[in-house]
Amino acid sequence: MPDTKRKKYKIIKWIASITIIVFALLAGLAWFLNVKSQPILSNRIKTLLYKSTDSLYTISFSKVSTNILTGSATLYNVKIIPDTNRFNELITLKRAPNNLYTVSLKKLQVKHFHPLTLYRHQKLQLEEVIFDRPEVVMMNRQFAFNENRPPRPIKSPYAMISQNLKEFSINNILFRDASFKYINKNVLNATPFAIDDLNITLKDLLVDSTSAEDPDRFYLLKDVIINLKDYTYPTPDKMYNIKLNQLDFKASTGNLRINKFQVEPLYDEMKFGKVAGYAKDRFHIQMSDILLNGIDLPLYISKQEFRAKEMAIANGFISVFNDNSLGKNYDPADSLENRVRRFPHQLLQNISAPVLIQKIKLKDVDVSYAVYNPESQQRGKISFEHTSGVFKNVTNLTKIKAINPVMEVDLKTYLLGQGELDLNFNFDLLDKNGGFAYKGQLHTFNARVLNQITKPLGLVRINRGIIDKLRFNFKANNDGAKGKVDFYYYDLSVALMKNDPDKDHLVTRGLLSILANALIINAENPGRDGKFTSASVNYSRIENTSFFNLIWRSLFVGIKNSVGITDEKQQEIRKHIKNFKEMQENHRLRKQKRLERRQQREREQTRNEKR
Repeated sequence: MPDTKRKKYKIIKWIASITIIVFALLAGLAWFLNVKSQPILSNRIKTLLYKSTDSLYTISFSKVSTNILTGSATLYNVKIIPDTNRFNELITLKRAPNNLYTVSLKKLQVKHFHPLTLYRHQKLQLEEVIFDRPEVVMMNRQFAFNENRPPRPIKSPYAMISQNLKEFSINNILFRDASFKYINKNVLNATPFAIDDLNITLKDLLVDSTSAEDPDRFYLLKDVIINLKDYTYPTPDKMYNIKLNQLDFKASTGNLRINKFQVEPLYDEMKFGKVAGYAKDRFHIQMSDILLNGIDLPLYISKQEFRAKEMAIANGFISVFNDNSLGKNYDPADSLENRVRRFPHQLLQNISAPVLIQKIKLKDVDVSYAVYNPESQQRGKISFEHTSGVFKNVTNLTKIKAINPVMEVDLKTYLLGQGELDLNFNFDLLDKNGGFAYKGQLHTFNARVLNQITKPLGLVRINRGIIDKLRFNFKANNDGAKGKVDFYYYDLSVALMKNDPDKDHLVTRGLLSILANALIINAENPGRDGKFTSASVNYSRIENTSFFNLIWRSLFVGIKNSVGITDEKQQEIRKHIKNFKEMQENHRLRKQKRLERRQQREREQTRNEKR
């Protein structure tokens, strides 16, 4: 072999030998550190958690495995448990947190940690910690001494770890497919809330000499990201499923987005009330593209108080149905107060969780209210389509209500998809009798469109008519509504209907309709003499009926009075009907007597012929 080739071969062999030796040394060192570091790492983890939580929490695990080459470690059968005795001590010292956690999981992974940095510089730096399918139980109890405290630990964790560490940091803490249970200890016998398949990412946890006072951090974190793909929650009464599709939240921006939200009834319209046992309003709700801005996460974590600056909802529907054939319109087991308190602002006040949304924007939402009328055996429906507008001061917080006790709602919608309608509501959040005011104006449209509700619910068919304008202004509460209706229209003609069981549909009451148009109905308003009829309404609410029912019925009374169907004119037409029936009866009797006389003459003639 030539010298050059021999030299090259020796060099390659020498490099290979050195490489094998270095690799063997590294492997041996990794094995040594893996074995030797495990007890050290175990002790460090336990000490770190215990000290950084003011001796409140302890961690246990069956074993820990480490790999120095990949910079990873795995803890098995992990349990993080609070010390209740220490918790009570912290309450006495006024240092206890509002929330107490218990965490258990099969495996906790630590990725890309740096043992040499830990040993040489006393800095425990981790790239990622993964809680795989943890079970988290959170117990909340509000303490007055935590009121208005900033979102940071009461006692700096750095002071607790400074003797052992100069720094502790984790870039990402991942809770994957977490099972979360919330227990509210502020309410007696409160039902726990549970949710599964929750993904939470805690970003950039840092414990050092300055992090506790960093105003850009909350609870030592730079950010919290929450994701939920699909979630279904059956309501306690087993009548609905509440569904969420793709929820995303980022604490640093305070923004929460939901692709779709549903309140899905478990029974169809006619079966729902029968299962409930009374004429209960059946809600079917679906909202898309929901965005909330300015959510205060630290406030929610500490006090379960939900505050947001703005909420936007685009595309959705709210459908309400009631079966009036069932008679009772309330749950017999419910308290009298709850039976009455059924208006939107009253339901808001009944929510146990504190809520404040400064502004809610609606865009292109359809709202409908349908009723089954046993008299007509038909279903009447009124709809408000393509509804857009703004809700302001949506809250049940006592402090906020004391400053501003009014929830204001301004809406633009299309009645039955055609008539443009402007609506304004002012809800008194402090009125124990459910006081609120509503006013609006309906612009020009064809009156025949109203037949889909006037026929099944009012037994009135509109043959023709043009509505020029409808203005109304009401004040209402649990007892009813008082207000004024100004109805401008022309060329109005109606037919009164009744149910005909033999024909299985509504039929026209011909005589009544003729009399109604001749004697009652004002064909136009203002009349030909220029006189305008304005209707004053004093509507007594049928006990326990819904918010939609009160609005619809009060307006219907005003419309009837405007067109001339007043109590006085109805008495007048009843008198005419009575006279007409008496005339019919007299005519029938005279006809019967003439028939009897003719039959008598025929019998006498027959007898004479036989003689």
